[in-house]
Amino acid sequence: MKISEADFTRQLIDLAHLTGWRVAHFRPAQTARGWRTPMSGDIGYPDLTLAKGGRLIVAELKAEGGSATPEQVAWLRAIHGDDWRDWVWRPRDLPRIHALLKEGP
Repeated sequence: MKISEADFTRQLIDLAHLTGWRVAHFRPAQTARGWRTPMSGDIGYPDLTLAKGGRLIVAELKAEGGSATPEQVAWLRAIHGDDWRDWVWRPRDLPRIHALLKEGP
């Protein structure tokens, strides 16, 4: 069964809260000019920012088969360097994500 990016996002937010993480997610909204995310700064900021006990996780979420835009990759490279691909999460990554979120600070 395929899971949408929106459903995957909700699932990860719930999992993060259940494992004690603080969560920031900026949702896009439909405007007269199309979909826009109400924030200032460079476009492409990753979907989730999680914080717990001095740890910070920034991840871009994609449905299976989805790919990060050049702007999203630029953000992930700025944050994670050469390991940016590890921070594009898809539903198939859920066991690895769950283990990561269960780790102590």
